[in-house]
Amino acid sequence: MPRAPEKSKKKTAKKTAKTATKKAAPKKAKSTKKPAARKTTTKKAEAKKTPTKKAPAKKSAAKKRATPQKALTTYRHKRDFGRTPEPSGAQADGSHAGEPSFVIQRHRARALHYDFRLEIDGVLVSWAVPKGVTLDPKARHLAVHVEDHPLDYADFEGVIPAGEYGGGDVIVWDRGTWELHGADDARAAVEAGEIHVELHGEKLAGRVVLVRTGDAQASREQWLVLHKKDDAAVAGWNPEDYPKSVISGLDNDEIAARRARVWTRHGEEPGAPPVPTFDAPTADELAALDALGAKGTWTLQGRELALTNLDKVLFPARAKGERAVTKRELVRYFACIAPTMLPYLAQRPLNLHRYPDGVEKQGFWQKQAPAHAPEWIPRWHREDADEGESELYFVADSPPALAWLANHAAVELHAWTSHIPEVERPDYALIDIDPGTNTTWDELLTLARLHRTALEHIGVRGYPKTSGKRGLQVWIPIVPGPSFSETRDWVDKLSRSIAQVAGDLVSAVWEKRERGGRARLDYTQNAINKTLVAPYSVRAAAGAPVSMPISWDELDDPELRSDRWTIRTALDRLAEVGDLMAPMLTDAQQLPELG
Repeated sequence: MPRAPEKSKKKTAKKTAKTATKKAAPKKAKSTKKPAARKTTTKKAEAKKTPTKKAPAKKSAAKKRATPQKALTTYRHKRDFGRTPEPSGAQADGSHAGEPSFVIQRHRARALHYDFRLEIDGVLVSWAVPKGVTLDPKARHLAVHVEDHPLDYADFEGVIPAGEYGGGDVIVWDRGTWELHGADDARAAVEAGEIHVELHGEKLAGRVVLVRTGDAQASREQWLVLHKKDDAAVAGWNPEDYPKSVISGLDNDEIAARRARVWTRHGEEPGAPPVPTFDAPTADELAALDALGAKGTWTLQGRELALTNLDKVLFPARAKGERAVTKRELVRYFACIAPTMLPYLAQRPLNLHRYPDGVEKQGFWQKQAPAHAPEWIPRWHREDADEGESELYFVADSPPALAWLANHAAVELHAWTSHIPEVERPDYALIDIDPGTNTTWDELLTLARLHRTALEHIGVRGYPKTSGKRGLQVWIPIVPGPSFSETRDWVDKLSRSIAQVAGDLVSAVWEKRERGGRARLDYTQNAINKTLVAPYSVRAAAGAPVSMPISWDELDDPELRSDRWTIRTALDRLAEVGDLMAPMLTDAQQLPELG
């Protein structure tokens, strides 16, 4: 999304003296004034207390309250801490020195919103506020009460992987301390549906009220958040005019571009992005699939999949004496290859090439996730889609998700070359060595070897793989930053230098029928929403061939062919040589300048 502009000095100078005085209010929050008590108790409420009567009652109420660990049950249930960098709150015990804190995080997930969190009883009681918290006393903004978060979440900045709950980029937009007004028990005030607080933050200050407007038993409890008309109020104040983090000084776009890092109050914590891991189907699960009839329900890793037409032939046999390949085999292969294949799909929108009538019939491309798809398969919403373009894309995040796609004859999986949410910045540069009608296999190998030599010469690491049909491809992992246009120009320059050496083997013409049967070094796939088939994906051809990673040395193997491996041999190949592209997942490079 476009970055919200910071307020200019010129615009600020035009404000009236009265407004300027109000604008200064947030800075007062940094003064030495502190809330009177750690337990969020107001002076007025204190005066009403009779210690000998109230103390036992408060002690009794405290016993009935959930401990921080129990309060975080829902939070933990929604997250896989092996994949997300969010804190687990494993050490949460309610102890926290100083005044009660608040934090507001600007969070770009499926939709932009602000997470408003108040420290109460050892956890962060939280609301999702689509339009943010404001100093404008006329604004009434929707707030949705969500699960409690651990206290150390107040320091979290980074990128939650796509497919995880709340996937997207997060910054600490504001933070500070707060006081309770009009009550003597913050948790009881929340449960009663109305809480009045005074904020002392770096951007926000003054009196803020949260009021429940919907059913307290609803799964998505709706509230309103508003700012009182006090000395800190500023008419027309818009949180989107102040997009920077108070921890790192970065905005969401910049955090997204540094998804391998996490920011805390201690500064940046660098580190390579963790490669997600996935469990393979168990022997019992595979046996259950094999035992199904032509249709039935298969339970895979806790997900129930309604499978249909399992014995339908999707791929004809490649040679005499071979069996045709059925949908059951495709489902089985996708489930088994998932632990290896999914890291190449993680956090990326998917384009699907479907063949519901088999690969000998016309297939079709599908980008839009259908409404009937299960809710547990994540989607990504493309906010800048033009009219008529797909808006909601699948993001594969589990073996059951791949098995569901296979059941719907999504034979070929093509993942975007950029991650969510920073989809305008590719993290791969793609080289597609596309043979012409007259290109021989030996000529294709010559072109691949020229790329190997060129990349070695400029010090760039490329990772080759077969296309699964006739071609070869080279993927170059890059640090996100260059645009698609810049990456495309870089690959174009490299291709032109190789074409000068290759001579008549290569044509610069895009249309195959106009190339004179020659190969093309296709750099045009380096564009948003243009893709190459994913590693280990099946191809729509006889025998169900697979796009297989190879080593550079295998270019000299006389048995190498682009369609050498199929869904019946790919797993044996993987067991023998491992995942040859795996280093690419943590090998991001800066592309050097080319002359």
